[in-house]
Formats: sequence, C-alpha cells, structure tokens
Amino acid sequence: MEQKKYKRTTVTSALPYANGGIHIGHLAGVYVPADIYVRYLRLKKEEVMFVGGSDEHGVPITIRARKEGVTPQDIVDRYHQLIKDSFEEFGISFDVYSRTTSKTHHEMASAFFRKLYDEGKLTEETTEQYYDEEAHQFLADRYITGECPHCHNTGAYGDQCEKCGRDLSPTELINPKSTISGSVPVMKGTKNWYLPLNEYQEWLKGWILDGHKEWRSNVYGQCKSWLDMDLQPRAMTRDLNWGIPVPVEGAEGKVLYVWFDAPIGYVSNTKELCESNPARWGDWQKWWQDEDTRLVHFIGKDNIVFHCIIFPVMMKAHGSYIMPDNVPANEFLNLENDKISTSRNWAIWLHEYLRDFPGKQDVLRYVLTANAPETKDNNFTWRDFQDRNNNELVAVYGNFVNRALQLTKKYWDGVVPACGELTDVDRHAIEEFKDVKAKVENLLDAFKFRDAQFEAMNLARIGNRYITECEPWKVWKTDPKRVETILYISLQLVANLAIAFEPFLPFSSKKLRELINMADFDWSQLGQTDLLPAGHQLAEPALLFEKIEDETIEAQLKRLDDIRKANGAANYQAAPIKETIAFEDFEKLDIRVGHVKACEKVKKANKLLRFTLDDGSGTDRTIVSGIAKYYEPEELVGKDILFIANLAPRQLMGIESQGMILSAEDCDGSLSVTTLLKGVKPGSQVG
Repeated sequence: MEQKKYKRTTVTSALPYANGGIHIGHLAGVYVPADIYVRYLRLKKEEVMFVGGSDEHGVPITIRARKEGVTPQDIVDRYHQLIKDSFEEFGISFDVYSRTTSKTHHEMASAFFRKLYDEGKLTEETTEQYYDEEAHQFLADRYITGECPHCHNTGAYGDQCEKCGRDLSPTELINPKSTISGSVPVMKGTKNWYLPLNEYQEWLKGWILDGHKEWRSNVYGQCKSWLDMDLQPRAMTRDLNWGIPVPVEGAEGKVLYVWFDAPIGYVSNTKELCESNPARWGDWQKWWQDEDTRLVHFIGKDNIVFHCIIFPVMMKAHGSYIMPDNVPANEFLNLENDKISTSRNWAIWLHEYLRDFPGKQDVLRYVLTANAPETKDNNFTWRDFQDRNNNELVAVYGNFVNRALQLTKKYWDGVVPACGELTDVDRHAIEEFKDVKAKVENLLDAFKFRDAQFEAMNLARIGNRYITECEPWKVWKTDPKRVETILYISLQLVANLAIAFEPFLPFSSKKLRELINMADFDWSQLGQTDLLPAGHQLAEPALLFEKIEDETIEAQLKRLDDIRKANGAANYQAAPIKETIAFEDFEKLDIRVGHVKACEKVKKANKLLRFTLDDGSGTDRTIVSGIAKYYEPEELVGKDILFIANLAPRQLMGIESQGMILSAEDCDGSLSVTTLLKGVKPGSQVG
C-alpha cells in the first residue's frame, strides 16, 4: 500500500507526572527519540509541531501533597518548573510545553467530555468501591494498602504490589486499610460515567490489526493481546477532589479520569501555542482535525493501551479528530541491571545529571540512543556510559574531527585547501559515505534511532580510516599537493558529520559548525563532497568531547550504592523462616555445580532464560529459569552456578526444564543467581 503524503506532522511526547523529576528511563523511552525525530523533520524543512507538557492531575500528585503537608497545586507548580527547565537545558526542543492545570486545558477537556455526554457516547453505571467512613471519601486504588495475596508483602497498594510487581485490584488485598485515616474501608455504591470500549472493538481491530501492521512489533503485539480479549467499558470519571470537575449535574465531588483529561492536554497545549502566535502556527484545528496532518505519539510501553486504545476511541467518539499514524513506543530502560524505581530513588535524575556533568548533554543523549530500548528492555550502566564517551565520542568522532582540523591548521593555516586529482583511495572513501543520507533517512523514517545514530558515527569511522591510510604527515614531505586532496576530502567528511549528528547531538553539532564556520546548512546537503569550498577559513581547532575519568564514574557508582544500602536498611525485613524439616529431607535434594555453556532468552516469554549447563555428566543439561528480568543472557555465560539436579522435569514454553537454578531474592524482590567464589568442577555436589 502506498504511503500517504502529509502536509504537516504533529508530534507528541507523553506528559510526565508533575510529582517528581525526569529520569533517564523517561529520556530513553520517550523524549530523546521524539526530539531526534522532530529535529530531523525540521532539517528537512517539513512543517512540524512538537507538543509537550506536564500532567498535573491524578492520585500520585495528591499522595505526594499529603505526605509533604502542602496542596496539590504546590506540588505541580514546583515540579512543572523543574521538568520544564531540565528539558530546556537538555535540548528537548518542544514548540510548546504547557500544563494540564491551565485554563485552556480545563475548558477544552470539559467541553470534550460534555460533547460525548450530550451525544450519548458515555454510559452511566453505579459500582461498589472502597469508602473511608472517617475521611468521608471514596478511595482511589493508591489510597488503599494491605497484604499482597501473592507474596504477602504487607505494604502492597490497591493497584500493584511493588515488591513482587503483580497488578492488583483493591478487593484482592488482605486486611485492606485506608492510607488517609488508617481505618478499614467499607464498600459503598458510587456513580461514574464510562467509555464503552466494547462498542469500538471491531473498529479498533480493523484500524490497528489490519491498517497498521507496520507498527513496532511490541506495540502491535500489545494492541493485539488487548483486542483478542473482550474490551470492557472503562470509567472516565473518579471520586476525587483534585482534577477537572465533571461538567454534569449530580457529579459533585467527581473529576475527569486523569487518562481522559491528560491526552486532551496535547490538544489544549496546541491551542495555547496557536493562539499565542497565529501567524506562525495557524489555527489549532489544522494540527488535530485536518486529514493532511500526520499524528505521531512517542510514549513508553506502559502507555500503549491509553494511546492506542482509549484515546483513539475518545477521538472516534468525538468525531472530529484524526487518528495517530504511528505510536513508536519504547520498552523500559533498567539502571545497573535493576528496574528504575522512583519510590526507591533508584534512578539517574536529569536535573542532577545536568548539575554533575555540565556541558555534557550530548554524551547522555548519545548513550541513551545507543542503548535505546526500542523493542526490548535495555540497560544503562555508568561503566558503559564512560566507555561510549571515551571510546566512541572521544576516540572516534572527536579524534577524527581534531585530526582533520589540526592538520589543516598546521599545513594551510586553517584554510580549506583545493582538491586535486583523486586516487583510488579517495574514490573509495567518497563512495563509502555518499549513501549516508539515504541510510540515515530510511532508519529515521522507520523510527530506528539507534541504528540511525550508528550510521552517522560511521562517517567518523570512515574518516579515521582514510586519514590513517593516507598518512598526510608523511606524504607532506614528498607531495604537498597530495595532502591538499586528503585534507579537502577529510574536511568534507567533517562537514557531513555536523549535519548527520544535528538531530542526535545538537550541542556538539553546533560547536562543530562554529569550528568549521558553517553557518548555513540543510539536510539535503548530507552526502555532498563540496560543503566547504577551497579557500574557506576555519576557526581555531578545539576538542568536541573530553575523556571522563574513573573517579567521576566511581562517585556516581558510590551514590547508587548508598541508595541501595539505604533502601535495604529502610525496607528490608527477612521472610519468616520456613517450617523446620528433618535433615533426611534436606539430603533428598541433590544440589550441584553447573557451568553455564550457553544462555538465551526464551521467545515469547519475557521472564524466562534457557540455560545449557555442563553438569559433569558428559551430556548437556537444559534448565529454564524465570530471571530474564534481572540478567542479560551474556552476563551468565561462563559462570559456575548452583542448581537442583533431581527435580522432576517439567515443560516450560515447550522446553523440558531439567532442574532449578538457585537464586536469592533481595529485599526489593530482585533475583540474584548463586555463584561460587572459586572454581569448582561441574557436577560437584553441595552439602
């Protein structure tokens, strides 16, 4: 099917909750890829609007306000400004960054709901919910705690147990209590208005499953899993006192569900921008209601259902809005092999990074793009951050640029020399980079930002090989004219790097353009070999990037170690000792040492790893273990681990598992495989 040509593109990025800062998981999952894409479209001279803003309603904000003894407005005012300032300093180039407490948003969200209500697009239902008789209010899921029915953590919330990670409903909790008064809540009837998702199920199947097979596999797959089930009506109102009041008589004490009002924030923020500068942006309707506009949502995987199911149904029910053309959602980024957790402060916060690494915005942008969790969860480590900076940005990109500029300064006083007769080596170098524009474009158009950045870096790799092979410092003594050609071609590669990296590393690209005095540039010039004419004066050479020393990284690792220890000291309570058993029962377990020969993820199973062990018998043993959340397979290959050898085999995802890997569960629920302090032969017994 031929791709439709659009006149303009509306790009949105998920609205962050204004109850905390932005961390690297948010950046890698949403904001860096969105910014890369928007900068790319702008370079192509396409008409694009980049819409962002703070989500300032919802229960997490009221919980934080209650804990701090301030109002919800105090919380959102503080964090909206922190988030906005951090984004600006980091170079996330929103055209508008507003908020859902604005007057424009309240008016637009209320009008949207009222239209659906007046046209009978919503249903009214009375359901039983937990009610706090002392506080005289219905309780949102997060205002109820109790014992998890799965892991028996006594501090589980009504929507999730943060220890075992299970999704819950409040009625599943054992001994539920209100976090507001501490009393035991009672069930009480309450009326709310629902969006009948079930009535739009067949339309969604046609629109997504038939019409958008080009979407990322993780997005398409999650949508399919929802649509393979029977969709149910979903409440669009809540019994709360913080939010947009439901604009219906008899709805006192109720507000719009945060996931109803938040996505409308994209539209209200657009309206604010258009009304502030109509000559530049026109009317807001053309960005949201014109069929010639392409809509793209950048989100994390936890928001797929809202942006691909609920929000499209809202817009379909309204009748005036365009549908998203693509929703390139990312998976999650872990930190040092552990899930990022704001409640445990296990995160790298953007405002703290900007303080600790001034002027190094592009280093973090580069590393997060290189490790982008585009179709599966990925991992950030400080050692990898250091390695990528020192071995790629400094040793490859920065090294090539510095060599080219310093040689030009030395031999031609910083003036671009003329290009002489080309040799086969020159033609080969030119041939290697002439297709860079098409390669990077194809990857960016397919939202493959990690691969696109790798292709951009290839320009520097080509340049380094070219200079090393040509050895201009040697040739200068015998053939200065030849050196002119070498440096001319090298400088053209440098100019191409400034364009190719503009979407990815805007700060260093700007600095590089200043070094080569390249004021005007255009994406269409990428791949050309005459960007800097002979006689063009360059500025004084300077380093684009600088090495990051071990002590800097050690300081960051110590900070994380302190956080881990604090979490352990504050939260750790060992599980009760199990019932005493006879020594003879223990002797029945055959625990042995196994050497991990191979390890791989089990397809279609996010939690499972398949181990191939040398168990000392001469025949490899296969064991399947549910620890994929905590390890990359390659981390475990070559390790000596402990396993139970005499468990009856069982089938897991069609694989016969012949035993059990022994792991320890940390206080935060994470698993750590047991390994040995020194080498022991495979098959050795433990006893």
